[in-house]
Amino acid sequence: MERGVKYNSEIHHRRSIRLKGYDYSRAGAYFITICTQNRECLSGDILDGVMRLNDAGEIVADEWLKTAAIRHEIELDVWVVMPNHFHGVVVIVNSGTTVDCRGDRPVAPTGPQPRSVGAVMAGFKSAVTKRINEYHQTPGAKLWQRNYYEHIIRDEMELKNIRGYIQNNPLLWETDSLFPKIESTE
Repeated sequence: MERGVKYNSEIHHRRSIRLKGYDYSRAGAYFITICTQNRECLSGDILDGVMRLNDAGEIVADEWLKTAAIRHEIELDVWVVMPNHFHGVVVIVNSGTTVDCRGDRPVAPTGPQPRSVGAVMAGFKSAVTKRINEYHQTPGAKLWQRNYYEHIIRDEMELKNIRGYIQNNPLLWETDSLFPKIESTE
């Protein structure tokens, strides 16, 4: 939204893809996928089923590891940087509650709830974007698509299946729904 434009729920409505009423700061495991802007392959290449990170991919990996180092409420499980997206399992282990101390007047939402999946993703995406833009000298360039996909992992079997999917993602790259399709010129 442009600076100076006031929020109007009649014209600035976004359809949420989150589970209605679910507290995403709640302790648990979450499967996350984020895609690069226009699904552009920016992070490296897959050769013989192995992801080979370029400098941008190394920044993505480094910032993901930093995410757990600076956020004591989360732990990282399996993850992979792919050419045009990122998959990971993040576990919220210590969900603290926050109290809004701004009085009894209504307050417009200003961002994700602290110590939530949304806060983790916002911080991660922002840090990666800043570092890659500094590296490429492209200030203000968009790196990620606006949103991200998340799935609440409900049991051990689901976690096992998701771990397998993430670990095998580079091997199955050419059959992945995010694999770039080359348009035929015929």
